[in-house]
Amino acid sequence: MPTRLVAALFGGWMVVLGILFASVHALQMPVRVLAGGSALAVIILALRRYTPDRRGPWQLLAATVVVSSVGAISYNAESDSVPALTVIATVLLIAVYPMLAAALALFARHRTSGRRDRGGLLDALTLTSGVALLAWTFVIGPHIRDPSMSTGDVWLAIVFPICDLICLAVLARLLIASGRPPFAAAWLAAGILAMLAADMVNSLVASHSAPTFLASFGRIPFYAAVGLAALDPTMTAMTRPTLVGPSELGRVRLALLTLASLVAPAVLVFQVGLNGEVPDIYVIAALSALTFLLVLARMAGVMASNRLAVTRERGLREASAALVSAADSDEVAEAVRRSVAALLPADTPHRVVLAMAFTGPDAQVSPEAAAQNALDRRAGTAARLVAVRDVDWAVATRLNQFAMVLRCPLVLADRPGGDPLVGVLHVGAPTWALLDLQQALEVLATQVALALERIVLSQEVIRRNSEAYFRTLVMNTSDVILIVDDENRVRYASPSAVHVLGTDPAGLLLPELIHPGDRQRLDEVLATVRVGDSPAEGLDFRALGRRRTEVLLEMHCRDLRTDPTVAGMVVTLRDVTERRRLERELIHQAFHDSLTGLANRTLFADRLQHALARGARDGSVVGVLFIDLDDFKIVNDTLGHAVGDQLLIAVAERISAALRADDTAARLGGDEFAALVENVQDPGAVEETATRILAALAEPIIVDGATLQANASVGITTTPEADNADELLRQADLALYVAKGAGKNRWRRYQNHLHSAMVERLELRSALDHAVNEGHFVLHYQPIVKLAGDDVVGFEALVRWDHPTRGIIAPDQFIEVAEESGLIVPMGRWVLDQALHTVAQWWRILPRVRRPYVSVNVSVRQFRQQGFVDQVRASLEFAGVPPHALMLEITETLLMGDDEKIWTDLATLRDLGVKIAIDDFGTGYSSLGYLRQRPIDVLKIDKMFIDDMLGDTQQLALVSGIVSLAQSLGLTVVAEGIEDARHKRILTRLGCPLGQGYFYSEPMEATEALSWLRNPIPVAA
Repeated sequence: MPTRLVAALFGGWMVVLGILFASVHALQMPVRVLAGGSALAVIILALRRYTPDRRGPWQLLAATVVVSSVGAISYNAESDSVPALTVIATVLLIAVYPMLAAALALFARHRTSGRRDRGGLLDALTLTSGVALLAWTFVIGPHIRDPSMSTGDVWLAIVFPICDLICLAVLARLLIASGRPPFAAAWLAAGILAMLAADMVNSLVASHSAPTFLASFGRIPFYAAVGLAALDPTMTAMTRPTLVGPSELGRVRLALLTLASLVAPAVLVFQVGLNGEVPDIYVIAALSALTFLLVLARMAGVMASNRLAVTRERGLREASAALVSAADSDEVAEAVRRSVAALLPADTPHRVVLAMAFTGPDAQVSPEAAAQNALDRRAGTAARLVAVRDVDWAVATRLNQFAMVLRCPLVLADRPGGDPLVGVLHVGAPTWALLDLQQALEVLATQVALALERIVLSQEVIRRNSEAYFRTLVMNTSDVILIVDDENRVRYASPSAVHVLGTDPAGLLLPELIHPGDRQRLDEVLATVRVGDSPAEGLDFRALGRRRTEVLLEMHCRDLRTDPTVAGMVVTLRDVTERRRLERELIHQAFHDSLTGLANRTLFADRLQHALARGARDGSVVGVLFIDLDDFKIVNDTLGHAVGDQLLIAVAERISAALRADDTAARLGGDEFAALVENVQDPGAVEETATRILAALAEPIIVDGATLQANASVGITTTPEADNADELLRQADLALYVAKGAGKNRWRRYQNHLHSAMVERLELRSALDHAVNEGHFVLHYQPIVKLAGDDVVGFEALVRWDHPTRGIIAPDQFIEVAEESGLIVPMGRWVLDQALHTVAQWWRILPRVRRPYVSVNVSVRQFRQQGFVDQVRASLEFAGVPPHALMLEITETLLMGDDEKIWTDLATLRDLGVKIAIDDFGTGYSSLGYLRQRPIDVLKIDKMFIDDMLGDTQQLALVSGIVSLAQSLGLTVVAEGIEDARHKRILTRLGCPLGQGYFYSEPMEATEALSWLRNPIPVAA
């Protein structure tokens, strides 16, 4: 039977039952049963016929009809003998409303797919709040204020209207849901509204003792509407998601919200006009506030939607800019991905797939894909929400984490290429997000289609211009391009061949252009390429250029005989003569020292490896010599780096001249040189080489008119001591260290015990570091006396290391290590502070006329430390002694440079009152002329001169000259190393005022020195 006929018969049947219910009171009970049963049967029939995707809401609606019928029958069958039956009937009638609301809520949830429609929810609540105020004013309020009603009747009068309002709110939410509601929803809404209206009217008339059968009669149209909704073919759409976004705030909805907002003032006017007062002012105020807040929330949502629209518009503009600059489809896809991410709310999971259309004549597509493409061409750029399973499998596999996908064809109606379908843009995301994205994606799709078409047209233009472009390129390139046939005859030559080769090679054999010595290799290369082996790349061949000079050509070869446009072998020749020359120069610079031209460290290490390999094969000896110039820093400091560089060049030439042709000379850096001796059978030959080098360097070297001495120390090792390069280099370095320690200007050969000495030195350095941090040092003081009367005028502070296991260690065993490691700086600071602290104690105890000064040695590194002058001033202030209680001893090398800062610091210290002394005077290499130019107070003659003057008249004259020179310059002289009375008598006769040495006293501790000051021990003359 057709569905329409069934619906007509059911509608007519329900009209007949309604007439019987209203006209024959005795038939009301059977009519209710027939009406409910008919509706239930129709719902079951419709579920079997239409088989909707989700049966739950309809089954719950059928259960609501059953509960409503049973409750009505039970209510009419009540009697005073069974009071519980009244309660059960009431409960069943009340349960109808939550069940109906739940069914409507399920319909709304399925229609919206669970997406967020905050605007629709707020609109439904606003409308319901207005109706709730009317219900309270005209239905609930009067019942509450009626004193004649019992408590149970009052609660029932409240519960039934509230249930009606709940159903009304859920119904409004269903009708406001996105998209146009189906016709079945209209039937269902009409029935529910009829039932709710009957309930409200029943409550109104009941309050005035009117007949109350309207409430029971209202169930008849409800049953009829439910049945008609189920029989309508659109009943399946009630549980099917809508494929459109949230509805906008239209005129009809805005009018309803306006009426709901005006309910409160209308009620106030009505009650004041009717009663002269407002009995429910608090309820009206609360519902008015609720309505106001809902309207504000709705307006906030409208503003948020507007901001989202602005954001999406900005995102589309940015996408348009990115698409305009895109150079290929990959960049277009990347721009689309960035744009979709910007259009969606933050942190929304999504995937974007841009599928290009295959429209070529050889494109193979399935019938399903062809049908889908045809649908895309008709739809244009309209986006459609489809299930992921309905798209192409290649796209579906990338979007399988989503249920729905937004499919937007890229269509250009007037496309020059013919087929308007450029491709399809797929976006997978949650359904609610896709519905919000639909309109923006259509705009984006249009831009993407235009961008892709622009790229295609650009590539077409490039393709059409490529032939002319490459023709121009070949005609103007500096490389020589030749096409050679199978007989090696040049069939084509680019115009640059005349410039490079001096003649047009067309028609000539290619080997005729190449140097005779390279022709055989050329034939082998061409044959190799023709048999399919790897193409020839970067091979150099000699040829004669246009000036009949030899040029070097780099050849590249490709076999293109199978290419119909070439049909030959393409040979490219490039003139690399100048490049190869520059490469050779760069290689030479990379492996040779730029100043001396000798091999550098890298080349030396490489030749040492090769020499060791040859020595291992033929049993020859390999020797390594490390050569270090003695006191080269003094040359740089005194004469400048330019003179130092000239000296290094001269040294390099003499070292090279002292070596054999098979040997290698190298400069490792600074003033460090090395020599590699190979192809010798005796280690003694290596020692002879060291002797020749020292002899060659012994001769004075004249640089810019100055005569310089380039003495050097040499460390030697040979392969009998080690068989690998690293060990040989280490041993030569150790031997050089021993040569330096043995007095310089000599050579030393590596011996096994040198390693132990170096380890001991490293241990000493580590222990010294610990000693500096822990303060394991003591100061001894050696008196400085007047030679004329043996009166003590000062003490020289001498540091000693109080080693925990070795006892007191003299300075000569650790000062050099301290200088190398930089520990001399903190050690010197401690010595200065401790010495000033000691002399401060002496000054507090001794009388003014017997207070000595203290002399402290300052190293070069310590003096060059930033802020040394401020450190001395702070130490003096902390100790509380005047500056003239301190004398600083410096070496000659500190004064031989041209550093103005050193001179300024010395002058500052001297102006402060600190005395400046030159320690070990006479051992340096500079002249005496600087004594008049430098701020100096005291000269200390080295012990070496004092020891030799007893038996050497020349040495005696030298000491006498130093004393006389110092006196003429106003300097005080202190003689060091006075060992016996003869030294004292001679120095006294020469006029030397001060002296120190073991003749007077050994260095002593501070307490012993104080006792010595209090009770001086007489010295025999």
